[in-house]
Amino acid sequence: MELISDRTLLQLYRDMVLVRVFEQQLENEHKRGRIPGLLHTGVGQEATLAAIAHALRRTDCFFPDHRSHGLCLLAGTPGEKLMAEIFGRATGVCGGRGGSMHLADASVGNFGGNTVEGSMMATCLGPALAWKMRGEDRISAVVIGDGTVGRGEFNESLNRASTWKLPVLYCCINNQYAISTHVTAAHPTAHLSEIAAGYKLRTVEVDGNDVVAATQAALEAVAYVRSGNGPCFLEFHTYRWQGIFSGEIRDPEEVRMWKEDRDPIRRARSMILEKGLASADELAAVQMEVETLVATWVKFARESPMPDPATALDYVYADLEVFAR
Repeated sequence: MELISDRTLLQLYRDMVLVRVFEQQLENEHKRGRIPGLLHTGVGQEATLAAIAHALRRTDCFFPDHRSHGLCLLAGTPGEKLMAEIFGRATGVCGGRGGSMHLADASVGNFGGNTVEGSMMATCLGPALAWKMRGEDRISAVVIGDGTVGRGEFNESLNRASTWKLPVLYCCINNQYAISTHVTAAHPTAHLSEIAAGYKLRTVEVDGNDVVAATQAALEAVAYVRSGNGPCFLEFHTYRWQGIFSGEIRDPEEVRMWKEDRDPIRRARSMILEKGLASADELAAVQMEVETLVATWVKFARESPMPDPATALDYVYADLEVFAR
């Protein structure tokens, strides 16, 4: 089993910084009215996305949730095309048709999110069953939040995947709040893997703000699923910094604690400095490099054209001429 090397830790650190800067820029642009529709960010949850991205192969597939912009980015979709898609521009990875909540890029294994949280738990079974029947060494991962555990698709998906021993990795990012409802107000336990365990599948819990522990857990979970043992439910305990809307009220001390004491980037930075893997100046240079890079993506998105209304019906139906060839 792969262990997290010093080199990997440095890469994971940069990945987390990239995801945070990307999403903070999204928040800034959205507040200025430059991004259409709703925007759900995962600021504070960067370690979970970096861990999942590191553990999956390009030949696997994943179904992102609303707060998985970072996973889509780390999977390999060009940053400028991802940014442009969220801006709703023609140069986006989906031509501006998907936006924030329908990001898809099959070339990197991103089989697409959905506005209806939980629906992907049913969809993820399809490729998993196909690959099992074909004997292919691939897995299907699906990202869900704690709120999805209360939906019917959750139970249907776990039941089918466990019964048929499908190669599915359930990545439950338990950030404690489904909109404004705390996990303990919606479920009988804050440890959602206890609910999943009833379906006789492997379950794992990990500190989702410790990027080393989270990545190691993700690697082990992927290896277990890939070996033909059936599905695994991997629960990351983390926290999203932002409220879902301006009227949401959370305990200020709770928010402070997660931002200051349990920030995954700050924790990784301390680990790197203590181990002497990089200096404070070198890590500051990473921050500056990433900020400059993301700024070019924002500029690209702003300057990109809006989709041509004449193409609105493109891709609604299959191009039969393409299939005929």
